[in-house]
Amino acid sequence: MIEDILPGKVACASSLGDLADEAPGTLFPAEEAVITRAVAKRRQEFTTVRICARRALKQLGVEPVPLVPGKRGATAWPSGVVGSMTHCAGFRAAAVARAEDVTSLGIDAEPNLPLPEGVLEVVTRPAEARQLARLAELRPEVSWDRLLFSAKESVFKTWYPLTGEELDFDEAELDIDPDTGTFSARLLVPGPLVTGERVGVFHGRWLVRGGFVVSGIVLEAAAGSDAER
Repeated sequence: MIEDILPGKVACASSLGDLADEAPGTLFPAEEAVITRAVAKRRQEFTTVRICARRALKQLGVEPVPLVPGKRGATAWPSGVVGSMTHCAGFRAAAVARAEDVTSLGIDAEPNLPLPEGVLEVVTRPAEARQLARLAELRPEVSWDRLLFSAKESVFKTWYPLTGEELDFDEAELDIDPDTGTFSARLLVPGPLVTGERVGVFHGRWLVRGGFVVSGIVLEAAAGSDAER
């Protein structure tokens, strides 16, 4: 599913179930150290998404290495590789690409269900809230609030490796196209510099299928100030 919204230069792998029991000993010691005291659910998520990441890396010809989360959960990828991982109940995925092709990328998956009470007000700007109301009337089968949340997660995952800085939910304003399965995120703070040009807008794609909403942004190398695929 995630591969349907990513360009061919991005390798990806996903799973609808946990794989940890099928591949014991998958984790490196440095990864095991991260989840030493984690509950079973967290261990399964952590392990399965790394199995997906190693499968995606294999498509690039990259040997397995420890994938240890750092600050804000950002993964330290092998040299010359950029990537992103996501997991939610029932879905895990990873996407990677060579840095010579892609400057940064972000993916996110969520259940196609309304956001928990109180979250919508935190993650939306006024213009976005008005847009969500219109979209809900147009296609009520899509949890547009959850899709917006997912897209903003993809924005952050693309932004953070380039800046090392936080990006609040209200510092990017999204416009979702219900017909093309695309979205744009206008950064309301100075964007990252990429090959000497400041990126002011991230463009992404989204999909709703099988009870999930997924989103992805691919900031291609030398994409310029209006970036994605």
